Amino acid sequence: MSDQASFTDMSTSTAEDWAIIVRHNMHFAPNGGARVLAHLRLLDGDFGGFAVDRLTHSLQTATRAHRDGQSEPYVVMALLHDIGDTLGAYNHPDIAAAILKPFLSEDLHWIVQHHGIFQGHNFFHHIGLDRDMREQFRGHPHFAATEAFIDRYDCPAFDPAYDTAPLSFFEPMVMKLFEKPLNSIYKRVLAEAA
Repeated sequence: MSDQASFTDMSTSTAEDWAIIVRHNMHFAPNGGARVLAHLRLLDGDFGGFAVDRLTHSLQTATRAHRDGQSEPYVVMALLHDIGDTLGAYNHPDIAAAILKPFLSEDLHWIVQHHGIFQGHNFFHHIGLDRDMREQFRGHPHFAATEAFIDRYDCPAFDPAYDTAPLSFFEPMVMKLFEKPLNSIYKRVLAEAA
């Protein structure tokens, strides 16, 4: 069996081509945690005008969630909630939500997806936006949990003096979360190929 698929147009692909691709993906997919961690490290040294750099903010958010007894998936969500900052200045929550979607429960995914609007309650009025934009979601089952994420972990995580856990503390949690998706159209295929 060749090491690469033979098609140049996906509409002409064969089952044999896809057997090759799935075999390669079996080794590639489980290393998603390492690639995410590498991208998270890009936030190191990027202050964006804040008192701490974006990596420190992410680490503080996760540290606070961990010390408060949140689950590992929650802590990883807290760690990665702003991973999209360097790629999507206009939609960073969407980027984090897309990366995390296959690995999180519906409630945690909702929190990361909407955290930007909820955090806006603390500063939107300073930049000419409606600080109550999150009110459009009042009554949603995850409103209170998202509000709590902001108030307890995200909002106070800009403190240069906070005793923040290092990234190495969270690496095993990230690697574990990204080993196997909870929700993915490819989940069954990869499990059967393993």
